[in-house]
Amino acid sequence: MLDIIQYFNNNGNMEMLLAAELLAALGHETRLAIFRLLVEAGPQGRYPNELSEALGLPPTTLSFHLAHLNRVGLIRRHKEGRYLRYAAAYETMDELLAFLTQNCCGGVTCLSGAATGPSEKRPPTTILAPQGT
Repeated sequence: MLDIIQYFNNNGNMEMLLAAELLAALGHETRLAIFRLLVEAGPQGRYPNELSEALGLPPTTLSFHLAHLNRVGLIRRHKEGRYLRYAAAYETMDELLAFLTQNCCGGVTCLSGAATGPSEKRPPTTILAPQGT
């Protein structure tokens, strides 16, 4: 019998599916904003009421999006007595970035400093306007 996990790992399909799921979660404007705030907060994270105030979200909407980010593994929830604190799952973020940049630029190092902000070493990205507008 074929070991499904070994098959997926050997063929990269599971890695692709996981990356797609993580990117889909971040593809929603609200979830991306939440995730960015948690990344900025550092390992200590933030309480939901802080996130709600910072983003102007009702608690139920925030709860829905936090649950989704937690389910896919992009954030962690820590219980502190009666309260919850959320923090970015940096290991998942790092794995996603590593996956996205695997074999980048044909193996030539081109992303030095990418984690700390835009780099002058990287060529500018040109976004073309749609034709006919």
